[in-house]
Amino acid sequence: MATPGMIIGLLGGSFDPAHDGHAHLTREALKRLGLDRVWWLVSPGNPLKANPPAPMAERVARARRVMGDPRVAITDIEVRLGTRFTAETLERLMAIYPGVRFVWLMGADNLAEFHRWDRWDWIMRHVPIAIFARPGKRLAARGARAAEEYARWRLPGHAAGLLARRRAPAWVFLDMPLNDMSSSAIRARGEWRRTE
Repeated sequence: MATPGMIIGLLGGSFDPAHDGHAHLTREALKRLGLDRVWWLVSPGNPLKANPPAPMAERVARARRVMGDPRVAITDIEVRLGTRFTAETLERLMAIYPGVRFVWLMGADNLAEFHRWDRWDWIMRHVPIAIFARPGKRLAARGARAAEEYARWRLPGHAAGLLARRRAPAWVFLDMPLNDMSSSAIRARGEWRRTE
């Protein structure tokens, strides 16, 4: 799936369901970060969420319908690796793909809670991170614990194209045209029903 020298953006999440907001973020990442590919890591479940997601096959199928770009791979690699936490997944990917540069991609809503992730500081110190603006989350993200503790390693937005070549810790906060789609809102409207 990747060869040494490639730059791969990783967008993890439950994708329950995938929607145009995920696709929008991915297109921005490809354009602004100089990525060769983006992998959507459809997770078996989110340890910070109480309810389990829809079955993996349904979430992967929906993600493939939402994101049809040939540079984007929709993958259940965390299931195949048997990993549960992002840091664990990143460690395994870095071991399997030596010479590949990985960049973690996430929305600003995740940055606000990032310090609650398992080994979040390990992630900050080992993988460059691109954070994308989300409606109503800019201020919370900028005041997040991770943003404050790693403030000196933040790149200005105009230097986003350099992020992947920087040694971690390195991160950037990117404003972009906002898309207010969310998986929670889609579920609340009854447009995505989890089947058991």
